Amino acid sequence: MKLGKKHLSMWMLILMLSFGLAACASEPDNNSGDGDTAGDGDSEGTGGDLVIDMQSEAVSLDPHTVNDVPSGNVQSNIYETLVYFDENMDIQTRLADSWEQIDDTTLQFTLREGITFTDGEVLNAEAVEANIERITDEAIASQRAFLFEDITDINVVDEQTIQFITEEPSASLVYSFAHNGGSMISPKSIEADYAAMEDGESPGSVISADPVGTGLFTLEEWQSGNSIQLVKNDDYWDEPAKLDSVTFRVVNEDGTRLANIETGSAHVSEPTSPSDVSRIENSADMELLETESLNISYIGFNTQSEPFDDVNVRRAISMAINNEDIVNNLFDGYGTPAKGPMAPGVVGYDDQLEPIEYDPEAAEELLAEAGYGDGFSMTISTNDTRERQDLATFVQAELENIGIDVSIEIVEWGAYLDQTAQGDTDMFVLGWSSATGDADYALAPLFHSDNVGDAGNRSFFQNDEVDALLDEAKYELEPAKRNELYSEAQQLIIDEAPMLFTHHKVDLNAYSNTVHNLYRHPTGDFWLQDVYID
Repeated sequence: MKLGKKHLSMWMLILMLSFGLAACASEPDNNSGDGDTAGDGDSEGTGGDLVIDMQSEAVSLDPHTVNDVPSGNVQSNIYETLVYFDENMDIQTRLADSWEQIDDTTLQFTLREGITFTDGEVLNAEAVEANIERITDEAIASQRAFLFEDITDINVVDEQTIQFITEEPSASLVYSFAHNGGSMISPKSIEADYAAMEDGESPGSVISADPVGTGLFTLEEWQSGNSIQLVKNDDYWDEPAKLDSVTFRVVNEDGTRLANIETGSAHVSEPTSPSDVSRIENSADMELLETESLNISYIGFNTQSEPFDDVNVRRAISMAINNEDIVNNLFDGYGTPAKGPMAPGVVGYDDQLEPIEYDPEAAEELLAEAGYGDGFSMTISTNDTRERQDLATFVQAELENIGIDVSIEIVEWGAYLDQTAQGDTDMFVLGWSSATGDADYALAPLFHSDNVGDAGNRSFFQNDEVDALLDEAKYELEPAKRNELYSEAQQLIIDEAPMLFTHHKVDLNAYSNTVHNLYRHPTGDFWLQDVYID
């Protein structure tokens, strides 16, 4: 049976009513809205080198080892997954021809025939097995290992058929295969990478330097600190890209990225600040792409470090910040004030949660009760993006009103990821996108104690009750009960305040009016298959 047309909630219901029957499944619709398609034009156009000026450089081109957005935007054009989320966040088939939940603990994929990696290696069940085993190999220390941690056995049925066995029914496993953490790498590259590790190289060193996937593009050149150029894969198994190449160029300054579009030396700015919207709207050369995201923007506390190990201090700081002001004053209304840790479009979001309300006077009283009536000094760390620096500056000014002296530390992106993963911060500005559109991915990486550090829980938050709720919800197949568990977990996380939840952003991108069919997915990836330039 070909899968990817029905909703996962229906699959859950079928499993509940009749164990052992195959189930068709798909990611439930979300309400976040689709990203616009920019510069819709005639589908006959082809060619060109698309230049995307990016604030930060990719950390690695190994999709199994890192979990940052700049890397993902490049990786998603080189590699592919067995299934993917379409623009409505429904699961569709890609490298897999079909998928089937053949019983409550067995997920089976049938692969498309005739697909090869760009090094000539065949995509078959053994290649898929090698990829999933690598992601979950402790020696790799993958930041994406949690996606597939429920798998206890892999059964290669034949060349085109593979089964994944879990100890308990897993409502979220198929979502993981649509995440770019499940990207398929050539088994020859995986072997070469392991061989390099035996010689003392870091995991992913070979794969990042010479990435081999099945995707629309292949790596042409990586000039570290400057640019990454991909060229069209002419042997792509499906409809090839219209572009000849795409170049991801590192340009730190917002104004410079816009100027490059106006002068024709670039086509897309990633990201684009809300404060630049009027400039774009008044330009004869630029257009604006707006994409509703599944993101939560936040300022994390290091909950293992004084004074942030005190929940009352964390709650007091949250009370001192008005999220409405952040959205309206900092981001010109582009975004939604956050009530808690999940975006409204994510399955399992509860609109009836009780947020920590803005109340500066109560914040001062709570600080006094915690023993900090005279305030204290601390540092907010952030990477070098204007929006995050502006957010840090806003919070700095607001916390001064309740007696907290705040310094701001700006750190280069790669070093910043290392710093936050190691817990070398007081507070830090980051964001998280629910790339599967489901509560499990939205919450477990950020708040489960198993994921402390670079897997996502950079606030080092550890709470047994939260862990238990997230574990139970993950394996609960009845939708109403599952949502109830996630609601309870969200409220407890809000009450414990491991983060200052600020807003759910709208992704903004300026682009040249010579570009057609530019589309950004709600998960943040640019889809470039149909893009072309005049």
